[in-house]
Amino acid sequence: MSDIARIAGVSKSTVSRALSDSPLVNKATRRRIQSIAEENGYKINLKARNFRLKETFTVSVLIPMIDEEQHISDPFFLDMLGSIADAISDRGHEMMLSKVATTDPCWLEEIVDSQRNDGLILIGQAGEHDRINAVAERYEPVVVWGGQFPNQHYCTVGTDNLLGGKTATQHLIALGRRRIGFLGEKRQPEMRLRYQGYLEALEEAGIKHDPLLEAPAHITGEAAFDAMSELIDRELGVDGVFATSDVVAMGAIRALNERGLGVPEDVAIVGYDDVTLAAYYTPALTTVSQNITRGGRVLVDSLFQILDGEAVAPVVLPTELKIRSSTVSQAKKAEPAG
Repeated sequence: MSDIARIAGVSKSTVSRALSDSPLVNKATRRRIQSIAEENGYKINLKARNFRLKETFTVSVLIPMIDEEQHISDPFFLDMLGSIADAISDRGHEMMLSKVATTDPCWLEEIVDSQRNDGLILIGQAGEHDRINAVAERYEPVVVWGGQFPNQHYCTVGTDNLLGGKTATQHLIALGRRRIGFLGEKRQPEMRLRYQGYLEALEEAGIKHDPLLEAPAHITGEAAFDAMSELIDRELGVDGVFATSDVVAMGAIRALNERGLGVPEDVAIVGYDDVTLAAYYTPALTTVSQNITRGGRVLVDSLFQILDGEAVAPVVLPTELKIRSSTVSQAKKAEPAG
């Protein structure tokens, strides 16, 4: 289909519409595209054609919520949604956004059966892998931001969360921090992997894991503030924190500031995501970057490959540790080398 679009000088979406006789493409253009397809021996994949025949030119983007306190205004969602919306628009489609409560046992089936979209993008698994997997057995165009599972029937796009958590913790260890806390939620697959990376880094450095240095924090700033405050009250000498998201890290920094503790002088903090706000926070946040913008584009690319009848494999994107002032002070950065 890409070759036909290039020869005809139109978008893939226009080719898709023309091959399914959509009235949205004028008759002359339709005939020209169909003629090019025939001349080049293009054969329509029947499975893909079935999708096109009921094409709505709409992609549903779902945010399944495991925690009702989490909001779409979360900086991670805003950055991801911006990238997804741009990529969907570039393909001549519209985005339909829904925040869904996973407490409803039929939340995903109802959306699929409504037939109001050409495909689904889910931002997160929210502990619902089994349900997503079951739906994907009968409904193919589903792509999910999240972690991989054995015997998975749907395509995932995400980062190596275990390595990311390990890299974040190793950075704190390299700075001489030994009482390193873990702040975050472990119910979601991605967060569990980040936690596992945290444990592996401690073990490899010969640092005994202390469960009292962990504080569960749902993915909101207020929850993180409360969790960090609780950790401070335990008086365990915490000198470093790995937070499972930038929002959690920012809530922790606010709690430390209100207790008169300096970041990074007293407690160094590493977040995860690298949302746009991270670089402009005070102090600027050291974080594991997921390249959210690229992630959004890859989600959309993978979905449209499925709609074109192509086989799609899960995508694991690289992470990068962005070192900023929440772990290395400006004064330290300004010191001359040697």
